[in-house]
Amino acid sequence: MRVSSWTLLQRSEVRAWASAAPTCTVHGTLWVMSTERVVGVGAGAAGFDPAYERGGTGSGSELATTDMVLNIGPQHPATHGVLRLRLTLDGERIVGCEPIVGYMHRGAEKLFEVRDYRQIIVLANRHDWLSAFANELGVVLAVERMMGLEVPVRAIWLRTLLAELNRVLNHLMFLGSYPLELGAITPVFYAFRERETLQAVMEELSGGRMHYMFNRVGGLKEDLPYGWLGRASAASAAVRKRLPDIEDLILGNEIFRARTVGVGKLSPELIAQYGVSGPIARASGVDADLRRDEPYLAYDELLRDGVLRVVTRPDGDCFARFWVLLEQVKVSLDLVDACLDKLSSMPAGPVNVRLPKILKVPEGQTYAWTENPLGINGYYLVSRGDKTPWRLKLRSASFNNISALPALLPGTVIPDMIAILGSMFFVVGDIDK
Repeated sequence: MRVSSWTLLQRSEVRAWASAAPTCTVHGTLWVMSTERVVGVGAGAAGFDPAYERGGTGSGSELATTDMVLNIGPQHPATHGVLRLRLTLDGERIVGCEPIVGYMHRGAEKLFEVRDYRQIIVLANRHDWLSAFANELGVVLAVERMMGLEVPVRAIWLRTLLAELNRVLNHLMFLGSYPLELGAITPVFYAFRERETLQAVMEELSGGRMHYMFNRVGGLKEDLPYGWLGRASAASAAVRKRLPDIEDLILGNEIFRARTVGVGKLSPELIAQYGVSGPIARASGVDADLRRDEPYLAYDELLRDGVLRVVTRPDGDCFARFWVLLEQVKVSLDLVDACLDKLSSMPAGPVNVRLPKILKVPEGQTYAWTENPLGINGYYLVSRGDKTPWRLKLRSASFNNISALPALLPGTVIPDMIAILGSMFFVVGDIDK
C-alpha cells in the first residue's frame, strides 16, 4: 500500500499499511506519513525507516531520525534579562545554535542623542547593571577628551579605586551564580557575603546601591566622607581574608571540575573573529588588557609599581574562565589597596572641575574604550557642537562574547551547553542595550 505524501493516518490505517512489512510494529495513536516513510509521530510512537518497505530488519541503526529545534528561553518578560537560544539538536547533541537577542532592547543609543552630557550618565550606567561605575566612566572619559579637560589628580585615583571595587563586585556575582547553574547552591551565599561587605562602602560613598551616578564630566560628584578610606580598607581586607573560602569550596570540588574541565573550549582564533574580550578571552591565552596596553586613569603608575598584572590561562575551557575570574578578584584587591595607600598620603584637594551650567562639546569625534569587568566597553562620540551628542555608539562586551556561541556550541550536548553558557559571563542588558 502506497500512501500519498503528508497524509494523517489513524492507527487502524497505519496497521493496514504496515501489513506489507510484517517485521514492523506500530505504537502510538497518530502518525504523520510521507510517501516513503513516517516522518512524525504522536505521543509514545517510534518512527519508520524506508528500510522497512525494503524488507529491513528494524534494528536501531536503521531507524530514521530528524533534527529537533529546541528553544532555550526566552523566560518571563518580567525578569531582568531575557536571552533566547534556538538550538538544532541531533538527539542530545547540538548541531546548530542561533542566539536571538533584543527582547529587552531599550534604544539606549537613540536616547543618548536627546539627553545632554550630564543626563547621559544616568542611562549609561544601566546597560550592564553589574558594572555601573565602569559604564559611567567611559562616557565621561570620551567627553573630557573632546573638551580637552584635565581632571584633578585626586579624582583620577578615586576613579581608579572605585572602578576596581566595581570590578570585584561584578566578579563576585558570577563566582557565586555560576556554580548555582551547575547545581551547587552554597557558593552564592559566600559570594554575596563579600558583595555586601563592599556594597556597604560603595553605597556610603555614592548614595546608590547599584547605579552609583558618581562620575561627572571633569571629575566626581563630591569628595569622600570622613573616615571612608579606613572603612574601605577594612572591607577590602575582610574580603581578601575570606576569599579562600570560595576558592576551596569550588575549585577542588570533583563534580565542578568534571562539569567544567575540557568543556566549551574557545580558541584564540574564534576570539579574534568575534571580538571576544575580557576574562573570557584571557582564559584562552589571549594576553590583552586595556589597563596595561592603553593605560588610562592611574593604571600606568600602578603598572610601573608592579601592582597591575594580567591574568591569563591557556586552556580556554569553562574551568579556565572561572579560574581567571577568581584570580582577577585578587588582582583588583591589590589595586584597591594600592589606591587606598596613595589617597591616604595625598593632601586634600578638588575632585572635579567647575563647568558652565550648559555643557557643550566642541565639534569632532572620538572613541573612548575601557577595560570593563566583562571586557572592552567603547563609546564612539560624534559632536556637532551642541549640548547633546549627534551620535553616541556603544560597543558592549557582552554582545561580542555571546556572538561566539554559534561557533562554540555545535558538537556539545545539552548539559554541557548549560555549563558553557554560564561561563560566558554576560549581562543581557549589555547585549540588548
